[in-house]
This record gives sequence, structure tokens and C-alpha cells, in this order.
Amino acid sequence: MEPQEILSFISSRASAKVPGDGDVSFDEVIRALEVAISAPSAHNAQPWRFVIVKDSKVKEKLIEEMAVSWREDLRRDGLDEKIIDEIIRTSTERSMNASAIIVVCLTMENMHKYPDDRRNKCEYIMAVQSVAAAIENMLLAFHAMGISACWRCGALFAPEVVRKVLRLPNTFEPQAIVEVSRGGISSKPPRKPLNEVACLNFWGNYI
Repeated sequence: MEPQEILSFISSRASAKVPGDGDVSFDEVIRALEVAISAPSAHNAQPWRFVIVKDSKVKEKLIEEMAVSWREDLRRDGLDEKIIDEIIRTSTERSMNASAIIVVCLTMENMHKYPDDRRNKCEYIMAVQSVAAAIENMLLAFHAMGISACWRCGALFAPEVVRKVLRLPNTFEPQAIVEVSRGGISSKPPRKPLNEVACLNFWGNYI
């Protein structure tokens, strides 16, 4: 591919908010993860960890138990029970329809440790950034294979549930769930123009 074709391809990736019903093979998921772990990471610590969930019973248990936790949060937000039911029904159906879900976790195991909170906080942010880079690589890999994918952050809000169901070590912090399917419906909300978010040399000198 020519450079411009590659750039256009990257820009064309969009989240599949409606999963398709086509199967994504285990080998295809593995190929995407191989691309994911080629991402850069702070100190080359590679703080990402992945759990591929293909078994429908495991997926159902994970999604249902996460929904219980989510329902409690929505109730605390003061939402009407009927609205909560609809939100959860729509979300759980979407996840259950995915051919596979990939749970992405973070571990600080090989990150640097400092005697002060300031640098340790920076180190944690660097780990989060590294995991996010791996997720983006994964999404582009699926896109290249013609596979629909969507990055969702529900695991962040129910870490104990995710740890329990997937038998994760306590040192793993769930960061995201990536739903994958074949034939999903993708959509990309409009982006702000570059001249609203980028400046030259100093902030306010918009490009």
C-alpha cells in the first residue's frame, strides 16, 4: 500500500456499536493480539495482559455479573428503574452477540517503583498509556482483517467482578473489553477539526 492509502485506512476505522453474527476464529484473535503486543510501552515493560473469552457460558457470567454492579451505579445516579432496565438490556445483548470479547488488563509488575507518590503516579499513567497503545494496535489489526470491533470501558467500573469471574490475579487491573464480531455495523461520530485541537509552538496559535 502507498503511504496515503495506509493513512486513509487508519482513519477509516470505526467502532462497531452493533456486533454482527459472523464468527471470529481463535486464530484471528491471536493474530490481532500479536499485533497488539508490538505496541510501544514505557521501559518496554509491556504492562498489558489479555483474556480471550470465547466460551458462551463464561461470557454470559461475566456480562451478567458486571451488569449487577452497573445497575447499582445507575441506581445511585437516580435513574428510573425502567430506564436502567433498558440500558442494561441493550448493553448486555450487544456484548453477548459478539463472537468473542477480549478483556484487557494492566499490571504494574515490571514498571519502575519510586519512593515518592508523584513519580509513582506518573509511572501508573505511563502503564495506562502503554495498554491503550496495545488496544489501538489490536483494533487496527481487526480492521485490517475485516473484523468488527468496539473498545468498551465497563471493566474499569467493575474490576472485582471481572477478577472473580476470570480468576485474575489481584495485581491485574481490568482496563477494557473489546467486543469482536464479523459483519457488525460501524459508525464514527464527527471529530472536531484539527484547527480546534492543535496549535503551533504555543497554545492559542491554532494551525
